Amino acid sequence: MLNPWRLGLLSRLDTLGTIRAVAQDANMSASSVSQQLAVLEAETRTRLLERTGRRVRLTPAGLLLARRARAILDHMDTVEAELRGLTEDPVGLVRLGAFQSAIHTLAVPVVTRLAGAYPHLEVQLLELEPHESIPALRGGDADVIITATDFVELPLGPDLEIVPLATDPIVLVASPDRPVPRGPAVLSAYAGEPWALDVPQSYMANLTLRLCRESGFEPRVACRFSNYLMTLQHVEAGLSIALLPDLAVDRRYRVVTRELAMPVNRTIAAVVRRGSPLRAAVNLVLTALRQQPDAPALVDRPAQEAD
Repeated sequence: MLNPWRLGLLSRLDTLGTIRAVAQDANMSASSVSQQLAVLEAETRTRLLERTGRRVRLTPAGLLLARRARAILDHMDTVEAELRGLTEDPVGLVRLGAFQSAIHTLAVPVVTRLAGAYPHLEVQLLELEPHESIPALRGGDADVIITATDFVELPLGPDLEIVPLATDPIVLVASPDRPVPRGPAVLSAYAGEPWALDVPQSYMANLTLRLCRESGFEPRVACRFSNYLMTLQHVEAGLSIALLPDLAVDRRYRVVTRELAMPVNRTIAAVVRRGSPLRAAVNLVLTALRQQPDAPALVDRPAQEAD
């Protein structure tokens, strides 16, 4: 009999790549993860792992079982939800991951609306940036994610189903007290400015570095924040400028934004795993995101200009 929990560990190993990463993700010790995977090998009477130097990797059999495990676990979730909800109302837990600026504009309104209409549905909201949400979805730690589809470091593949929600332009953000030319921003004109960046390897950090380098300069980094509100506060104080998604620019802050002379847009989408039947509860959340009445505002909102 296959143990679902151990199958989940094997699936995470396929997604995360190392025993140490699986242990950290599962809040376990590396030795405990290794022991549980050894038990799974005994249960299946199949060699699932092989050592290469100081690391382990999945054998062909291990890779096959890891890929099948996700579908097995999804099917178990579906059956469990059906047994608990032999009514027309969707029931059960749906884990919805969303990046920071999409939480208050997309995720919270949907969760609020569903809570009033479906009292037996529980939507757990997780703050996950694109570099975190895609592995979480593939590894089974999230059921639906809201992400940017152009995050090239972790591309969306054929194993995932994408539902476009909105288009969000990237804008230059500065203090109104800083001399910023009117009209679309040519990034090379800001080569000497101090820049606020997101944390390393995040979506906006990588995008900012790439766009600046394509414009012929290396940005002088004045600060790094994982929170857009802290970035806006720093920019508002005149200590830096930044590139941010327009969706992330909270209009309560005294800043101005400029469209880019060479426009850059990110496509915001809801994503689920492909190839397994969607639970009624997951499908309901996906439908609610697709029908979000506020979504068009994300596309049409103009960038601010200084007076």
